[in-house]
Amino acid sequence: MRPFLLRSLFVVALPALLVAGWWLASDGSTNVYWPPLRTIVKTFPDVWTGERLRSDLLPSVLRLLAGYASAAVVGVALGTVIGSYRRVRAFCEPVLEFLRAVPPPVLVPVIMLFAGIGDTMKIVVIASGCVWPILLNTVEGVRAVDSVMAETARSYGITGAARLRSVVLRAASPQIFAGLRQALSIGIILMVISEMFAASNGLGFTIVQFQRSFAIPDMWTGILVLGLLGFLLSVVFQLVERRVLGWYHGLRAVSRRSP
Repeated sequence: MRPFLLRSLFVVALPALLVAGWWLASDGSTNVYWPPLRTIVKTFPDVWTGERLRSDLLPSVLRLLAGYASAAVVGVALGTVIGSYRRVRAFCEPVLEFLRAVPPPVLVPVIMLFAGIGDTMKIVVIASGCVWPILLNTVEGVRAVDSVMAETARSYGITGAARLRSVVLRAASPQIFAGLRQALSIGIILMVISEMFAASNGLGFTIVQFQRSFAIPDMWTGILVLGLLGFLLSVVFQLVERRVLGWYHGLRAVSRRSP
């Protein structure tokens, strides 16, 4: 119980200090662009009603999940193929390095030409940025599969889909989840950016509309919602990762305890 309480204290301590610092630093502010935190907190329930959550937050989350899931499927599939075959990797690597270097926000106007201005464009923008950390981490994870483990599986007749599922992807899963974690933060950023272009709803659209109408406290409440969404998604991701990679964290714990 005591270690759990200490971990909980460490988790809560820094956010509490930051909020307290923000509250004190902004308490006497008369700057219209830097309103007191108490004003933002007071405005929050008036702005983010159930109707606005359904009309703006829910579409953003659905677009993010659709783009993120698409990037995960494509990134893991292509990364497994590229990482498994040396010649394929040598052939694809120059193109991958070139495409990875292009910032995804730059592609928004180009994607709009082909995908229009609807939800499809926003999902493609999110997927185009999220796919790279997943793809590259999958490639490295597959390349790092222990050769002894692979040969042992082959000698026992574990081939095809069984080998891919039980040996390759399982061994590469810690690296794949590292890419998925990086992609999640990128996806949130691209979600907001994509909704600033020709959108009619969503968090990015709402924050920009508040800014353009000089509803500054309302704009800050949108930023708080965005931060809370990122925190909630991070917690959910950690729970999923802990469950899927329980065997991996168990091995690491045992190795740390061993002399």
